[in-house]
Amino acid sequence: MKDLIVADKSNLITQLWKASPWIYSLLNSASSVSDAREKIFEYFNELERTYFNVFSELPNRKLHIIDRNSAKESIRVFKNILRTENEVITKFSAVKVLFGLATGVKEIIDDVQNGFLLEMIYLFHGISGKTGDFAFKQYTLNYTNGEEGLLTDSNLVLDQFSSAMKAGMLKFKLGNHPLRKLNKESVKQKLLTHFVAVESDWSDYRWHLRHKIQNLATLSSIVKLEKDEIENLTIAEKAGIPFQITPYYLSLFNENGRTDEDRVVRAQVLPGFRYCQNMNEHSSTEVDLDLLGEKLIQPVEGISRKYPQIVSLRVFDSCPQICVYCQNNRELRNQKELSTPEETIKKALNWISEKTEISEVMISGGEPLLLSDEKLESILRKLSAIGHVERIRIGTRMLVTLPSRITTDLVEILSKYNIPGKREVCLVTHFEHVAELTGESIEAVTKIRRAGMSIYNQQVFTYYNSRRYETSALRRALKLSGIDPYYTFHTKGKKETVDFRVPIARLEQERKEEARFLPGLVRTDEPVFSIPRFGKSHLRSWQDHEVIMVLANGGRVYRFFPWQSRRVKTEDYLYTDVAIYDYLQRLHRDGEEVDDYSSIWFYY
Repeated sequence: MKDLIVADKSNLITQLWKASPWIYSLLNSASSVSDAREKIFEYFNELERTYFNVFSELPNRKLHIIDRNSAKESIRVFKNILRTENEVITKFSAVKVLFGLATGVKEIIDDVQNGFLLEMIYLFHGISGKTGDFAFKQYTLNYTNGEEGLLTDSNLVLDQFSSAMKAGMLKFKLGNHPLRKLNKESVKQKLLTHFVAVESDWSDYRWHLRHKIQNLATLSSIVKLEKDEIENLTIAEKAGIPFQITPYYLSLFNENGRTDEDRVVRAQVLPGFRYCQNMNEHSSTEVDLDLLGEKLIQPVEGISRKYPQIVSLRVFDSCPQICVYCQNNRELRNQKELSTPEETIKKALNWISEKTEISEVMISGGEPLLLSDEKLESILRKLSAIGHVERIRIGTRMLVTLPSRITTDLVEILSKYNIPGKREVCLVTHFEHVAELTGESIEAVTKIRRAGMSIYNQQVFTYYNSRRYETSALRRALKLSGIDPYYTFHTKGKKETVDFRVPIARLEQERKEEARFLPGLVRTDEPVFSIPRFGKSHLRSWQDHEVIMVLANGGRVYRFFPWQSRRVKTEDYLYTDVAIYDYLQRLHRDGEEVDDYSSIWFYY
């Protein structure tokens, strides 16, 4: 695949017609786009019948059932692309481009992009039943040599899977790795010196909150910044785009400059060029800050409800640090006293008390643990007095950004309301990478677990943690640390987060080819896509989404059907994805072996 990723357009057009000479012949012989569409539809119908017709004399039926099934899926996708309805919806015609390429229309040949050609090449391979030839090394279990031969083959394949996975995960060092601990200690000492602090200050979360790093001068005096980081931070400061990092989280930065070890840490909190560009645009134009349509699902102020039995209670509107890819980053500002007014919380709690359908409440923000212990306990006490509330979740990232906030006093407050058999209090957190699992964060987790409470992780799947086995390494480390993997979120489709976005196909590939190889207790999370107003769509459920078009740049357009659609008629939701070609190009530039990702094209 690498050869195709770096190939020029003319070579890709040649490869396109090699992938399916028959489709080329149909397109070239068609009298119009409409005629081409009908001819290809007829060809696909016949091909499907051939694949599954045991009486057919054509060789297609002799393909392995896995290849035939993959071909069926590819045909389904291509039929969607051919449909005039989807052309109207997306304002693009893939068949028109293919017809123009086959008939030598110069304008179309000049305008076609490599991403589109790559999508079509692999779609043609899939339709031809050649998925395995172009996706990955196939292992065939030998059923003809009896039980002993099958057992031998099976063990060899499983050993190879396991060995590859272990080798892949070893590339990613935990935050408590000896080398990372040495680096962390050195940065910590520089921070203490800079702020004229002593060792005991480091264990006081209030000190960290008072000394958040919010300017380039302070940041660059502690750790070495790369040229692009300095340029982007300068733009952010001039444009008034806020950024802030806790001293603790800054200690996870490599002291002597960005490396592969800390790239995911830096990327989360250092504004990039396109982030600054788009955030600046938002400040000067009327942009809807409510990406997920939260205001449309608020029965009362402070409450969001997407699901039958659970609601979100927002109690704080800021965080100790601003994550660049956060779904609320348009709203967050440098931390002030931004707790939700008491009257608003009172009305929200009254609403919950009257809604017996609600059994679970997520206390969210921003960062709810920025509330004082007293305010937090007041909310917990009032929620616990509502008889039908059987579970209280606290959505917090303090375990990652400031684990010293998990004090003995806080744990005692939380555990007071956690009554087995009656009510559960648990935490939902957000570790992005094994680099964030430090001794301090594991100690905080241990305090909570020893008090009898569970912790669940919701990871956002971004470019910076999407390499082979990177997320699997996190799942494994989380489980060993006492945290259950819960959800893996596809990155929100906001303009300013474009540098973080990953094709849906990569997340599906990760689930099938990496997470699936882990023991079941380690891979308990679900890959999901958040649909505005409607909530999470499980990406493993092919019934809930479909590819309806491939655009000029190779980006796929997905139509999502919300989870409610099996019970009630709802609106569909259209999403334009990152082009797989662009994603692989970026991996290639970053030194990744893109051939390891070859099967990505066949996930829809």
